[in-house]
Amino acid sequence: MSKPLRLALLQYPVERPAGIAAFRAKLDRWLAGAAAAGAELAVLPEYACVELGAALTGSDVADEAAELAAMVAAAPDILDAMRDAARRAGLWLLPGTLPVRDADGLVRNRAPLITPEGLMATQDKHSMTRFERERWGVSPGGGPKVFSTPWGLIGISVCYDVEFPKHVRAQVEAGAWLVLAPSCTDTPHGFNRVRVSAAARAVENQCFIAITPTVGTAPWSAALDANRGHAAVFGPIDRGFPEDGVIARGALDMPQWLFATLDPARIEAVRKDGAVLNHRDWPKRSFGRPAVVVPA
Repeated sequence: MSKPLRLALLQYPVERPAGIAAFRAKLDRWLAGAAAAGAELAVLPEYACVELGAALTGSDVADEAAELAAMVAAAPDILDAMRDAARRAGLWLLPGTLPVRDADGLVRNRAPLITPEGLMATQDKHSMTRFERERWGVSPGGGPKVFSTPWGLIGISVCYDVEFPKHVRAQVEAGAWLVLAPSCTDTPHGFNRVRVSAAARAVENQCFIAITPTVGTAPWSAALDANRGHAAVFGPIDRGFPEDGVIARGALDMPQWLFATLDPARIEAVRKDGAVLNHRDWPKRSFGRPAVVVPA
């Protein structure tokens, strides 16, 4: 039986660091607070590091192509800063995502999962938003994975990916009891799509789903100009869980850590003896193409 996890979700304030060294120092400050509060795994939002775009381009003007090119060029150094931060804090760290260029020449949105020793595994975002596909030219990455941790197997479904049931379902079927869904949304519509979808995935799979967003405004950034939302953890809506399935939630649009202690044993128990058994009763095969019926 895996042990409970003390999870920390950062509603990340988008600012304007002067460079990678300043970004590294910002990570250190925030992660020190999480560690002091007893966190074991800290999660930052999708594209949090893209706040570096203005410093890397040396421009006050939000230019989509220049920002992406600068971020991709600096990705190795940014990743080193993330790994160093995890080691210094002594935490498991999902530091959000960063755009990276693969050997095939395509740019992908990649989420690193880093151990306290600096070891790393990654999950690519699979489904691209319109901004990523049509304006930034970011390409879909590989399919869903699960990651071995001291708390059992967990999954990562980045932002838009959590809006698609099969992405999370594949992770759950592979053994995940918790799925992390770091996000970056610039409107209440976008945030609520992620929020409602995450809650639905928790019900469908009888698992925990955790979301956390970027917050604040950054007119100097093409990708992070506006950022809305709050962190939350959702669970099954069943015996032993809150009546609305909300395990924890943060304050809207405010920089802060949100903490939650999550026990995989609770997920195992509800999957065996819940009022309903969504995890077990997921349809095993397609219903096929529905017939068109004319009322008569």
